[in-house]
Amino acid sequence: MKISEQEVENIAHLARLEIDDQSKQSICEQLSSILDYMDKLAHVDVTGVKPASGAAFMHNVLREDVPHPAPGPDVTLANAPQKDADYYLVPRVVT
Repeated sequence: MKISEQEVENIAHLARLEIDDQSKQSICEQLSSILDYMDKLAHVDVTGVKPASGAAFMHNVLREDVPHPAPGPDVTLANAPQKDADYYLVPRVVT
């Protein structure tokens, strides 16, 4: 399928890209080549081939969600550079 320079300009406009005149011809050829390849794939005989839902076998690798008691402020604030009671102290960022 041949892509025209006008179509490249329209695609570039939709993608908010600026393409110089020197690049248009190269882009036309590249897009045409890609579409020709996709057209070849559309004509491949896939009779008897099972449809696939993905490229890899997928299974759930998540562990069971088991609740645990919270460690408490002594553990969570153990490595805090500065703390005040049960809170982290951080530098003020809003003036």
